Amino acid sequence: MYTELLDIQPRDLKFIFELKKQSSCSVRLVNKSNHHVAYKIKTTSPKKYCVRPTTGIIEPKSTCDFTVTMQAHRLAPPDMICKDKFLVQSTVVPVGTTNDDITSSMFAKGVGKYVEDSKMRVILISPPHSPVLSPINGTLKPVPIYEASILKDDAPSTFESFILPKTVTENVEESKIENGEELKPAKDVEFNIMKDVEELKLVKDIEEMRSKLNELESKLSEAEVTIFKLTEERRFAAQETETLRKELALLRSKRGGRRVQVGFPLLFVCMVALVSITLGYLLTPMIRQ
Repeated sequence: MYTELLDIQPRDLKFIFELKKQSSCSVRLVNKSNHHVAYKIKTTSPKKYCVRPTTGIIEPKSTCDFTVTMQAHRLAPPDMICKDKFLVQSTVVPVGTTNDDITSSMFAKGVGKYVEDSKMRVILISPPHSPVLSPINGTLKPVPIYEASILKDDAPSTFESFILPKTVTENVEESKIENGEELKPAKDVEFNIMKDVEELKLVKDIEEMRSKLNELESKLSEAEVTIFKLTEERRFAAQETETLRKELALLRSKRGGRRVQVGFPLLFVCMVALVSITLGYLLTPMIRQ
């Protein structure tokens, strides 16, 4: 049975927190055993941190350093408490094992296999004005370069004058590591301000395109409504025109019938003429006498 394989210095990750600035922290792993030990770094928030390297081989009685870089924050966390956790897994490997031979299956716990888990908390420290100091045992002492370094950001910030708390409570709630949730390996991601600015510009361009697209869609909807109204009006006009044509044809037919009925029939006229001639012929002798 193996005893403790690695000694982690320091046990907690302490980052000097400043808004819109990245912060780095260096950790040293000391191999206390007489075996070759492989290690792997995991975190509950792989998108917020950059770990270099995430895996490695430590020879017996040797040391190895890895650096953790925290991404710049735009807002300070509540009460300066960070619930992110790191897990350092280590296991004994045969002599001659290289970094390329390290796989996730090496750190899977099983019968007859010893995998050591060491948990690390993330502690945020507010920086004094100058120099870079860290509260340790109630006193202030300079922080070594390998422990914490700040990547300067030339962009001015209105939040820099905000005074943050100088200490962080140690009673941090147990995070996903304590609850047994699956941890994800930290990704080797480089964070720089230029990329953030480009992403912001891209987001703004996307928002502008969306607004223009919404305007075009609204105008298209209005045009469709207008076309529908015009189509309906044209249909109604065509129906009214057809109705008027029918009424006009009906009036013409009625008017033609009336013209036929006006005046006396020809037979009646002939009879009247005949009667008139007969009366004239009969009355002419009487008039002469």
